Amino acid sequence: MTTKGEKMSKLTKKQKKIAEMMEGFNQPCNAKEAIEKLQEVSKETCKFNETVECHMSLGIDVKHADQQVRSTTVLPAGLGKTVRVCVIAKGAKATEAKEAGADEAGAEEVIDKIAGGWFEFDTLIATPDCMGMLGKLGRVLGPKGLMPNPKTGTVTLEVAKAVKDAKAGKVEFRADKQGMIHVPIGKIQFSTDDLMKNYITLADAVLRAKPSSSKGIYLKSVYITTTMGPSIKLDSKNVAAEVKENLQ
Repeated sequence: MTTKGEKMSKLTKKQKKIAEMMEGFNQPCNAKEAIEKLQEVSKETCKFNETVECHMSLGIDVKHADQQVRSTTVLPAGLGKTVRVCVIAKGAKATEAKEAGADEAGAEEVIDKIAGGWFEFDTLIATPDCMGMLGKLGRVLGPKGLMPNPKTGTVTLEVAKAVKDAKAGKVEFRADKQGMIHVPIGKIQFSTDDLMKNYITLADAVLRAKPSSSKGIYLKSVYITTTMGPSIKLDSKNVAAEVKENLQ
C-alpha cells in the first residue's frame, strides 16, 4: 500500500508545491474563488502566462441531432492573444474585410495559398458565394477546426462584424462525443475581474444553448484549470445563480 508520504516523494518539486498550496482548499467552490486560487498557485509555480480553461460536462446525448450543443460567444476581456483572421471573399467584401482588420482577404488566390500548405491564420471566414470554392479544402480545414460554418457566424455577408468579433475574442464551444466542452477564457495574468467576466459570459452562453430535448441535469460538472496548474471543481448546481448575479 502506498502511503501519502510515498506519493508525495514521487512528485516533482513543482507538483509538490502545487499540492501544498491546494491542501485544505475546499471544493466545489464558486468561480471567483477558483480563479483567485489558480492565480495564486500560478504566481508561485509557473514562469509563463498560462491559459485559463473551462471544462464542462453536459447532460446531453450527442448521438441525437436535436441535442447537439454548438455556438459562439465574444469574451468581453478577449483571449490575451493576437487572433489572425483570414477571409475568403471577392471584390468589395474582400476590401471590407481588410478595412475591418483581416490579416488576409481574397478569393481564388487565397484558396490556392491554403491548398499549398499555408495556414498562417487562427480563424477562417467566408462569404456564402465563396463556400463552393472551399469545398475541395474540406479534408484539410475540417480536421483543424477551420472550416467556416454558418452556425458559428463564419459564413456570412457581414464580414466586417465577423472580423471584429474574431479579433475581439470570439470563441466557439462545441460538445464533443462525450458531451464535454473545452474553452479557453483568457490568461492567468488577466485581472480576476476580467477572467470572471469571460467565465460568466461563456457560462451564460452555454446555459442558453441548452437543447429543449435535454432532460435531467444539464451541467453535470464544471472545472476551471490552467495550462500547467491544478483543476478546480466548481459547484455546478450554483452556476446559473452565479451567472444571474454577475449579469445584473
